[in-house]
Amino acid sequence: MTTLVAKDLAAGHGDRVLFSGLDLVVAPGDVIGLVGVNGAGKSTLLKTLAGLIPPESGRVSLNPPSANVGHLAQEPERLEGETVRDFLARRTGVAAAQTALDLATEALTAGNDEGYSEALDQWLALGGADLEERSLEVVADLGLTVGLDELMTSLSGGQAARAGMASLLLSRYDIFLLDEPTNDLDLDGLERLEKFVTGLRAGTVLVSHDREFLARTVTSVLELDLHQNAVRLYGGGYESYLEERARSRQHARDDYDEYADTKASLEARARMQRSWMEKGVKNARRKAGDNDKNARKFRADATEKQASKARQTDRMIERLDVVEEPRKEWELRMEIAAAPRSGAVVASLRAAVVERGGFRLGPVDLQIDWADRVAITGANGAGKSTLLAALLGRAELASGYATLGSGVVVGEVDQARGLFLGSLPLVDAFQEAVPEMNPADVRTLLAKFGLKAAHVMRPAASLSPGERTRAALALLQGRGVNLLVLDEPTNHLDLAAIEQLEQALENYPGTLLLVTHDRRMLEAVQVNRHLTVSGGQVTVS
Repeated sequence: MTTLVAKDLAAGHGDRVLFSGLDLVVAPGDVIGLVGVNGAGKSTLLKTLAGLIPPESGRVSLNPPSANVGHLAQEPERLEGETVRDFLARRTGVAAAQTALDLATEALTAGNDEGYSEALDQWLALGGADLEERSLEVVADLGLTVGLDELMTSLSGGQAARAGMASLLLSRYDIFLLDEPTNDLDLDGLERLEKFVTGLRAGTVLVSHDREFLARTVTSVLELDLHQNAVRLYGGGYESYLEERARSRQHARDDYDEYADTKASLEARARMQRSWMEKGVKNARRKAGDNDKNARKFRADATEKQASKARQTDRMIERLDVVEEPRKEWELRMEIAAAPRSGAVVASLRAAVVERGGFRLGPVDLQIDWADRVAITGANGAGKSTLLAALLGRAELASGYATLGSGVVVGEVDQARGLFLGSLPLVDAFQEAVPEMNPADVRTLLAKFGLKAAHVMRPAASLSPGERTRAALALLQGRGVNLLVLDEPTNHLDLAAIEQLEQALENYPGTLLLVTHDRRMLEAVQVNRHLTVSGGQVTVS
């Protein structure tokens, strides 16, 4: 059994400190949820723990040192020419272990047995001996209906998500570092992932923005608080973390308020005492010609007494234990700008059929009316995004009809965040989408969404998935819409931003089409219709 120990870790970007003084022990059976706003350093920490990047200070150690650490990134690369089989071997670590074993075998045949035994042990520990057989079983169980020799680049988004899940289920690491494994998973995938994580004997550190998943899996929470420049470890599960964090923040505010009130009261007393002392000095000067020695002595004593009291009050202020004011956290305050209402019928499909490769959606008969709030759910690959494309008139129909209503102004956060995948700087890509806004207003709006000078001149595609999602949300505030289409909007969003989005949806008066597997969002967002897509068929409830 393996233990990972991090001691006094620090990391940052340029002059910006992400975290410092971070201590962490990951023991067998631990499931540590890593939380914090986008940009707080969660992915950086996972890469540091995995040994992929060196810490700015501190160290990471493993016991035993030969243990295998698996880091599964939030956006698994689909390499050109890589098959599903190769992808699974790479993500499970077997491919790298196989390469090391092949080199050690060559050396062995040349008479050098150094390193062969270690390479073989690692290959066996990672499951290299039966990976092929296990891969066939897991892929079939997950319903991934493509062969292992299919290219990863040819897979749909839903198929790629299943392949990513398969790579996780096949992994035999001693420590698991999972960066947003819940992204793009359907409800079945989430249940499988929960079962896998809670059944691990290995220590696990994971990042997820799925609140229900966190509540069901983690045993403790490590919070990277970028605003307070603090790192805090909370024992207990996710709900316990929320309660303890709320108490901790309230105590911090109460402690500061008590300190500030006490200091202000003492400072007011000191000012009053000095004022009385100054009045005494003035009176003494004005009556300096008074020959009454007793009166002069009384005035001098009274003045000195007030001066002594003022000095005593100053010392009391100096002896106060200073309590720093809790920094005000940056909050995404989101609104969705509403355009004038559209016609009564927003979109409709009549006997509509869409055919893409071997997939068929329909026939679908469906009408979306003004102010309908529609939740769309279904397994990955069932046809949810295809249904949206058909409703918006973007999918070529094999048969039937699709109509978009009069006066419809679409605002969309698509699953790929496609508006922000090009080489244009973010500010220019945003300006193209909202040409009526001047560059200064664009920058101001993006800054409200946490995208500041360091972001706006970078190529949009170079931004993190969370940053691209924030840009897509900013677009909804930058121009009025009356048909809001959200396709997995919580992917890559931090927890605070998800809650802000839910609040913004409460106040949005237009028509809403929401595709999500986020169970808590489905509970929080009020809808009046529910569409279930399964096997290319649409059921209305």
